[in-house]
Amino acid sequence: MPSEMDLRARIVEEARSWLGTPYHHHAMVKGAGVDCAMILVAVYGAVGLLPEGFDPRPYPQDWHLHRDSERYLGFITQFCRETESPKAGDIAVWRFGRSFSHGGILAGDGKIIHSYIGRGVVLDDINQAELIGREVRFFTFSF
Repeated sequence: MPSEMDLRARIVEEARSWLGTPYHHHAMVKGAGVDCAMILVAVYGAVGLLPEGFDPRPYPQDWHLHRDSERYLGFITQFCRETESPKAGDIAVWRFGRSFSHGGILAGDGKIIHSYIGRGVVLDDINQAELIGREVRFFTFSF
C-alpha cells in the first residue's frame, strides 16, 4: 500500500495527464472529452480510491440551476469527508447556481485541475475569475 504522500502525488500526476482534454458533458475519455464530475471519477478510479465501475451518470447538464438537491456533494460524500486543511490531491467543490456543482482536484501551490465549459481540463489558480467569491468546500479521502 503506497503512503498517503505517494498516493497524493499519484492523484496529481494522473490529473495532470488529463490537461488539454476538451470539456464534454458526461464524457470520460482522456484527450477526447470529460466534464468536471467525470474527471474526478477517472482520476480517483485510476489510483484505486473508487470502486471499479463506479459511475454517477446520468445527470442533467443544468441540474444545478433548477434544483436545490446536492447531487454532486452526494457522490463525493460517499467516499470522502470534509476537511478544513486541504492538501494536494484533495477535492474542491464550488457552488454554482442553487447547489455545489463544480469540482476540481487540488494540485498544490494554490492550483487546481478541473474541466471547465469552453476551456476543457486546465490548471488554474484556485482564485481564478470564474471561481473567486463562490462558496467552496474541500473534501479528502480517508487515506
